[in-house]
Amino acid sequence: MKTVPRIALSGISKRFGDALANRDVSVEVSAGEIHALLGENGAGKSTLMKIAYGAVQPDAGQIRWNGQRVELPSPEAARALGIAMVFQHLSLFETLTVEENLWLAHPQLKRSALRERAVASGLASAAELARPVYALSVGERQRVELLRALLGDPKLLILDEPTSLLAPDAIAELFALLRKLAADGCAILYVSHKLDEIRSLCDSCSVLRKGSVTGRVVPSRESHASLSRLMLGADPPLLTRQPAQPGKRVLEVRGLSLPARDHFDKALHEIELTVHAREIVGIAGLSGHGQSQLVAALSGEDTRAPAGTIKLRDKDLSRHDSAARRALGLRFVPEERLGRGAVPSMSLACNTLLTRDVGVGRFGFVHWSAVARLTSELIERLGVVATGPSARADSLSGGNLQKFILSRELSAQPELLIAMQPTWGVDVGAAVAIRAGLLALRDAGGAVLVVSEDLDELFEICDRVCVMADGRLSPSLAVEQTDMAQIGTYMSGLWATQSEVPNP
Repeated sequence: MKTVPRIALSGISKRFGDALANRDVSVEVSAGEIHALLGENGAGKSTLMKIAYGAVQPDAGQIRWNGQRVELPSPEAARALGIAMVFQHLSLFETLTVEENLWLAHPQLKRSALRERAVASGLASAAELARPVYALSVGERQRVELLRALLGDPKLLILDEPTSLLAPDAIAELFALLRKLAADGCAILYVSHKLDEIRSLCDSCSVLRKGSVTGRVVPSRESHASLSRLMLGADPPLLTRQPAQPGKRVLEVRGLSLPARDHFDKALHEIELTVHAREIVGIAGLSGHGQSQLVAALSGEDTRAPAGTIKLRDKDLSRHDSAARRALGLRFVPEERLGRGAVPSMSLACNTLLTRDVGVGRFGFVHWSAVARLTSELIERLGVVATGPSARADSLSGGNLQKFILSRELSAQPELLIAMQPTWGVDVGAAVAIRAGLLALRDAGGAVLVVSEDLDELFEICDRVCVMADGRLSPSLAVEQTDMAQIGTYMSGLWATQSEVPNP
């Protein structure tokens, strides 16, 4: 006798203007099942999940909950049934503490009980509950979003790219937690682009391509290649990296120190870093160990005068704000796409003008035809799925918005590009396109600094790797002369002195 699914989405279709997001999609998830939803950026995964959560209404189709047809006119209605969702784009109140954010979502809980359950989950310590959200890294905020969902004891948990910014040990802890939830009867819908995660964690998988289901498989019985073919309709693209030929120093950081702004912040201690033309240097490290503070100091977002020096082609950057540094040839891709990398409510054309002055004439008049042409080129450059230059930034999937932001900065041919988490939440094809763009900039003579918690990514594209730990930066290691185990040792703050390579 077949078990009645916890949730069944049947014949779901949804259109946004001329764009068809979902076409006759059917997906079922049973109690105790971890079901993956796999597809490239823009395939319709997020739209389908928002329909299951009541945040978007379908044009056609129906939803059944434990066999009974239901209407989900709002997220409140979904939560009343026991549906919880962790979105890819985070939605926390930055000026409130972690505990206050959790309590706002679950006001029925006593604060003492909330604290006890939060700490027992293993996703937050008592000290972390008292921290304001603005003091958290994106990876730490992602854990808060997950904790907020779990405190509601969901019967269906929807996760959209939950591990994109988690460290390997945190991912292992999350998987153990999800398996326990499933064993206790929770149904889990798991959206991810990481094929190894889907193959190791999920019981079943529905694959979407261009809004339609192209296959339903048991992922543990599939290979990376077969899943990629279902997702992309072709074999996954290959990435080639030529040996580096470093040129002159572009970025030189000596003795950089900055005090913590408050007791929630991370201080920087005696940072030494050099990046040459025609090389990519990576910075690895667990979330919250000072990477954001370092990048803020380099990009000019942190306007305090640090101890030590930061030089770009022998120009002292301490006298220049972020706009002036951009004029000198420094470009920056932040880890937060919406709000920092792009303005959600503005068109892609307007977002182009945030960092590019093409089309801006005398007295500040904008020639919009020129801006539209450039924006179209940026869309084409990395294959961004968008309706055109007039599309709002928040209408794009997370991966497509990331490609647009990278395309905007890469097209400026900067002397130095700093990219934080460049392939966060993007599919395998988009990740290859982004990494190929970074390598192309390197090969054209640019210097690239990549901050990422994805060690596979760093080993694939970087020439040298450093590690941030507790506000300190390790000596650099040539990727050919190190491995994952050594980088893991460095993450604990223990520099292996016998294999140190000075930052040249």
